[in-house]
Amino acid sequence: MVVGTDTIRRVRDRQVIAALYVEREGQYVGLDDVEPWDEDRDARQYAGPWPVVAHPPCARWCLLAPLNQSMHGYMIGDDGGCFAAALDAVRTFGGVLEHPAYSLAWSAFQLPAPIRNGWQTSMDDPGWATEVSQVAYGHPCRKRTWLYYVGDEPPGAFDWREPAALSVVSDWGPGNSRRRGADWEPGIQYAEASRTPPAFRDALVSLAESARRSFHLLPLPGGARSEAREPLSPRG
Repeated sequence: MVVGTDTIRRVRDRQVIAALYVEREGQYVGLDDVEPWDEDRDARQYAGPWPVVAHPPCARWCLLAPLNQSMHGYMIGDDGGCFAAALDAVRTFGGVLEHPAYSLAWSAFQLPAPIRNGWQTSMDDPGWATEVSQVAYGHPCRKRTWLYYVGDEPPGAFDWREPAALSVVSDWGPGNSRRRGADWEPGIQYAEASRTPPAFRDALVSLAESARRSFHLLPLPGGARSEAREPLSPRG
């Protein structure tokens, strides 16, 4: 059997987004047309067909990764293939990948260098990169973040402002505060700091929706056909 054009049209009209590497009870759970992939589902196994918002683990790629390697033996980049799988999903199905600013994964995978107030691309990569501060979306900390987007159309504008932050990320000092000079600044613990503000989540979902890809029909077992997508090739 062949899936009819009416069925294809309904699938296209219902734009589902897959949220990869998210918390079991996090910000993406319970949203209409968002399919969350938490730790139990293992987002490395995601095989489409929807565009993605990917939050791969960052502990082995962040600026503290070299210190953790020297002190505890956790090797830089040893994340079980999570970042590579997330990058492959974004390039195959479209969408956006989020990681902390200055992530060591960027150079390891030779991604375009992010810029502020716009998107950066390169001739040998299919994606665009930018830097935003989640404080502009309601996070209590500055939390600079790098984004990598792939889609048929160039990505739209983000809020690139960086308002004054209310807190710092710290497990030190009274009430999780941290000393800055002679003063203590209010702080929040890492678990709270890792949470995505709803406004930023919505911006990422909207960006992934704009990455909607061209469909083609592929044969399935039994003779049926279903929609799938070709990976984007580098521009240039």
